[in-house]
Amino acid sequence: MKSVNDPKAFGRVAVLMGGQAAEREVSLRSGAAVFAALKRKGVDVIAVDVTASPIDALTGFEIDRVFNIIHGRGGEDGVLQAVLEVLDIPYTGSGVLASALSMDKLRTKLCWQGAGLTTPAWALLKDEKDLDDCIARLGFPVIVKPAQEGSSIGMSKAHNREELAEALKLASGFKCDVYAEAWVTGKEYTVAVLNGQALPVIRLETPNAFYDYEAKYQATTTQYHCPCGLPEEQEQQLKNLAEVASNVVGVNGWARVDVFLNEAGNYQLIEINTVPGMTDHSLVPMAAKQAGISFDDLVWRILETSIDRNQV
Repeated sequence: MKSVNDPKAFGRVAVLMGGQAAEREVSLRSGAAVFAALKRKGVDVIAVDVTASPIDALTGFEIDRVFNIIHGRGGEDGVLQAVLEVLDIPYTGSGVLASALSMDKLRTKLCWQGAGLTTPAWALLKDEKDLDDCIARLGFPVIVKPAQEGSSIGMSKAHNREELAEALKLASGFKCDVYAEAWVTGKEYTVAVLNGQALPVIRLETPNAFYDYEAKYQATTTQYHCPCGLPEEQEQQLKNLAEVASNVVGVNGWARVDVFLNEAGNYQLIEINTVPGMTDHSLVPMAAKQAGISFDDLVWRILETSIDRNQV
């Protein structure tokens, strides 16, 4: 990656935030933090709240590149990336293919499986006719997820058939594939990857049923352990796994990989986020800080990923 020392080398930067997905409010908070950091760094930057078409949002602005911080569908799924490719505007993060694959948790799991990486067993839930087969295959408890939402939106844990039916009903409201995933008992970790290199691992701990939206953005009871408490060799293994998992789906620039370590001592890949949060509760800035990288320097280094590289 090309290193940039002069903020003028970036030209005029548009921080795209907001969007229309369920994660809009989180994106606005992330965008405000990124915008402020770039201002402090002396970058010529504007903040653009995308409320509908990104083409309309950018109309009238003369910009040289985009810092994309729109979470979820429309910003993290390849759609915005394709628009920027057509407009020939460089942007941060992964390209069209990697963004689309990573946004779809089911397709990500299939890619990981094809590469020999381990991810929890799952069952596709199209309607209530699939419930009995799911129960026979996975047992209980399970966690039910809409395949194309982030921030744990639409997710719920089910302990019996009635709860499974309710979880399916909730997740189906997000108009994408729904699946149940075998519950993993163990410790939860997340690994930020910046330019192909993993940052220090974070262990997550919450009293909630799982690391849900409330635990991520609102709770004061969530604990973040960084250093994560793993022996050095085992942490390095987890970091290597995150780098491989990112490469398998073609991630560029930056991402965050979520992993469980089950009671048998085996890693289970859960998902990958190609536009992670950058709020005061967010995990990538936390990992960067542990590595000696300030928030402002982290934002700068992510912006550098828009310079002189091929997007996938």
